[in-house]
Amino acid sequence: MSTVFSKIISGEIQSHKIAENENCLSFLDINPLAEGHALVIPKKETDNIFDMTDDDLSGLILFAKKVAKAIKSSIPCAKVGVSVIGLEVAHAHIHLIPIDTVSDMNFSKDKLSPSNTELEQTANKIKRLI
Repeated sequence: MSTVFSKIISGEIQSHKIAENENCLSFLDINPLAEGHALVIPKKETDNIFDMTDDDLSGLILFAKKVAKAIKSSIPCAKVGVSVIGLEVAHAHIHLIPIDTVSDMNFSKDKLSPSNTELEQTANKIKRLI
């Protein structure tokens, strides 16, 4: 099975990368709930986040922590919300979303439609703090 995230990892699909190591990748969501909404994924394709090994899951969480701190420092927000839903893509992933209220995490609300230039500018703003 090859998901859209696996294609991003392999470079088949372009993304606005924020951070990467040998096991994890973070990039901006192209239909974000807020500026700076990022995804954090394991490079090893796994559908359910809780099917990951303990070491892989803890590595993913620690990687997400580093990305969340950079988001918080570069995007005005009260906190960076964390969500794991897992229904939209069959590849484990964590949403990191700059929030000021609980409703900012409502995935039913209309998404933003930033341009590639806006996404690149946001990615660069966050990347420089990692």
